Amino acid sequence: MTTAPPTGPAAPPRTRPALFLPSPTSVPRPEAPPLPPVRRTPLVVSGLLAVALTAYVWATHGARPGVLLLLGLGLGAALFHSRFGFTSAWRQLIAVGNGSGLRAHALLLGTTATLFALVIGSGTGLFGSQPAPSAGSIGAGLVAGSLLFAVGMQLGGACASGTLFAVGSGQSSILLTLGGFIAGATLAAWQFDLWKDLPAWEPVVLSDHIGWFGSWAVTIAALLLVVAVTRRVQARRNPPPLGAVPSARTAAVRALRGSWPPAVGALALALLGAGVLVVSGGAWGVTSAFSLWGSELVGALGGHPENWTWWRKPGNAEMLAGPVLADKTSLTDIGIMIGAAVAAALGGTWTLHRGIPWRTAVAAVLGGVLMGIGARLAGGCNIGAYLAGVASGSLSGWIWGAVALAGTWIGLRLRPLFGLGNPKPGDGVC
Repeated sequence: MTTAPPTGPAAPPRTRPALFLPSPTSVPRPEAPPLPPVRRTPLVVSGLLAVALTAYVWATHGARPGVLLLLGLGLGAALFHSRFGFTSAWRQLIAVGNGSGLRAHALLLGTTATLFALVIGSGTGLFGSQPAPSAGSIGAGLVAGSLLFAVGMQLGGACASGTLFAVGSGQSSILLTLGGFIAGATLAAWQFDLWKDLPAWEPVVLSDHIGWFGSWAVTIAALLLVVAVTRRVQARRNPPPLGAVPSARTAAVRALRGSWPPAVGALALALLGAGVLVVSGGAWGVTSAFSLWGSELVGALGGHPENWTWWRKPGNAEMLAGPVLADKTSLTDIGIMIGAAVAAALGGTWTLHRGIPWRTAVAAVLGGVLMGIGARLAGGCNIGAYLAGVASGSLSGWIWGAVALAGTWIGLRLRPLFGLGNPKPGDGVC
């Protein structure tokens, strides 16, 4: 008779590093509701608009603007499917300590920083473009602008990119935010002489001092620190989970109609944003188009925005003189709205909201105005200043993000004045 050889103690199961384990929440995240049926009429209208506008831009202005519009369509679809939020992520962190949204930001920022380092470091560009980092000056305008922008986000209900994809998906109240956003950005451009001489220092770009690899390494290390801190905050505060959005069981249907995990959305946005850099030579932005659209309206009503100091700056004069559908930022902005409309119609969630409370409407317009002014003062928004700045290794991007957290705290205290709620620790979801 044989006996089994003696065995030692069982090896402990392999575990993933704590950094990548799910963060705790007070209750499990609720099940995703089933997908509603496709909204056929909005799908047909938005789909035909996407095809017709792309064909027109390509035929009239060439391949480069046509590709930028296509990238905008992709950005809109990715923003909608992943519900990728900046406003909600900061609100959830400050209000109840749920840092999952900010960790999704870290993935987006880190992936974009990696792609930017490869593209800019190698000088890779299409259509004769020369890719360059996005860096803002550091001074009073950056601080005041990012603070105003963050307060406006919480009142208006969306950031710059969020405003566009929410408008595309039919959210009527955010249309008021967009109107205020355009008005504020135009007002700041008109009154450029009042704030153009605010004290500021030259931009600080890490690659100028430690090269692109060093810049990338420092950025990734800082983002890992952000992830670790948000996990620790979440473990201490044990917040409610994020609300569930409609999704589908199979991967194919989910890709076209359902919700995407935030990580998938972050990766898609990083790739598409890098595409904008390769095609145009500049980082993805949003708010310069709002100043352009508002100024074009002023001109159509008999005004003379071409005489404003803002539009006499190098580069800006050419933007105002040229066609809107040849402007890089206008193309991606328009593409985001149409792309989100197509995605929302496919997902069955496209709808026009009616009966907006008057206090909500006031908050939407006021928030939009504050964001428009803030974006001009700070040299950009959550995309052009924060995302592009951090990914470019610019100190201005980090300052923008830090001040935006402080502005979020202020905005949360103002929201109840307009009948807007904030997440609470005892909520079922936040």
